[in-house]
Amino acid sequence: MADFETVAKVGDIPAGEGRAFRVQGRLVAVFFVDGKYSAVDDICPHMGASRSSGHVEDGGVICPWHAWKFCVTEGTWLDNPKSQLNLCKYDVRISGEEIQVRVPESPSKSTYSSSVGS
Repeated sequence: MADFETVAKVGDIPAGEGRAFRVQGRLVAVFFVDGKYSAVDDICPHMGASRSSGHVEDGGVICPWHAWKFCVTEGTWLDNPKSQLNLCKYDVRISGEEIQVRVPESPSKSTYSSSVGS
């Protein structure tokens, strides 16, 4: 099982925002929303934008390129709740003053691996 990896210090990610980090070879978006840290895949399945740079509101992040909205804690596609288009989510913990993320060695594939229209 993969270990937790330190990505930042507590306070490095402003409230209501996200930042991207490379963890176990994957780009992971770490968000600080409502006093809690969460992590999901950073790359938008639609056109590859960095989700961590998107606008965060009501528990979701809006893709900066085409406005698709995903839940920052669960990775679900909020624009279409019945869709199977979900992002991988990752475990986050605070150890002292460090924000740590664990990405499994073989993360389950996101359901967006099938083609998605533009």
